[in-house]
Order: sequence, then C-alpha cells, then structure tokens
Amino acid sequence: MKSYYKDFIIRSWEQSDRNHAAEVIGSVLSEYGLGWEPNGADQDVLQIETYYWGTGGEFWVIEYQGKLVGTAAYYPVKRGENAVEIRKMYLLPQVRGLGLGKYLLQQLEEAIASRGFQLIWIETASVLAEAVKLYESQGYQPATGVETPRCDRIYYKVIGSC
Repeated sequence: MKSYYKDFIIRSWEQSDRNHAAEVIGSVLSEYGLGWEPNGADQDVLQIETYYWGTGGEFWVIEYQGKLVGTAAYYPVKRGENAVEIRKMYLLPQVRGLGLGKYLLQQLEEAIASRGFQLIWIETASVLAEAVKLYESQGYQPATGVETPRCDRIYYKVIGSC
C-alpha cells in the first residue's frame, strides 16, 4: 500500500519502522497523559507481523520529509460478522489540523471495505478529543463494551450490509 496526501507518504509498515512507529505512538500517548504499554495495549506495535499481517490486517506509517509522523492500522476482530478494529491511528502534533486524520480514516475504510469487511470498531480515550470529534463527524456511533483498560469510549460503523 502506498498513497499520498499533500506532502505526506502513507505506506505499508516495514520492519525497519518498528522502533520509529513505537516512538510516535509513545510520544502521542505521553502528550495526552496516557501510558505506553509494551506488554499490554501496545504489544501489537512491537509484533506487527503477528497481530496485523498474521490476521489479515494492515499497519501503515505516515512519512513527512523522510521521518515517521504517524501510524494507522486495523485487524479483524470477533465482534460481529466480518468485523475489524481500527487501531493505532496517531499523528504527531506538528501534522495535525491539516486534514490528514480524516484522509487516513477514509483510506482505512476503503481498504477495509475492499477486503469484504462490513463492521468497523474503534476504541479510544475521551482525552483524545480530536480523535473523538473525527470519529463522530465521520458517522461512527457510540457503543458499549470497551475491552482496553486505557480506553473509555468505543464506536462502530457499518460499511456494508451485515
């Protein structure tokens, strides 16, 4: 996968991205007072091959001027039929407010739909106010049943007929 948004390159994760992607995610979590959990909620970032590639998901990185500035991913989940969870959608502060998050979400939805999935779940935290606003503005509906301790909100969106 490779696409472009303005001066950003969105591409599939490569093994050489492992530490940089973890740094981006850890930095954003820290900015919002959330902890990096390498043995818990963030274990998947250190094991992309198992959690994403091994399950039929995808993990993307966003590059700007040769540096990683964001991540976005999804993998299948057993929460309804043909369901996925969007995960690890994080952007560094200097690249927010440019429409990149909305573009990424739309690209994720297109990739998910093209693979035949019909239901998208997203868990997030209330302190990630920009993310909450984005998801709600793009038609995600609040639900119950948060499974990640760090998160206190869950949303879903149907993109096909379940």
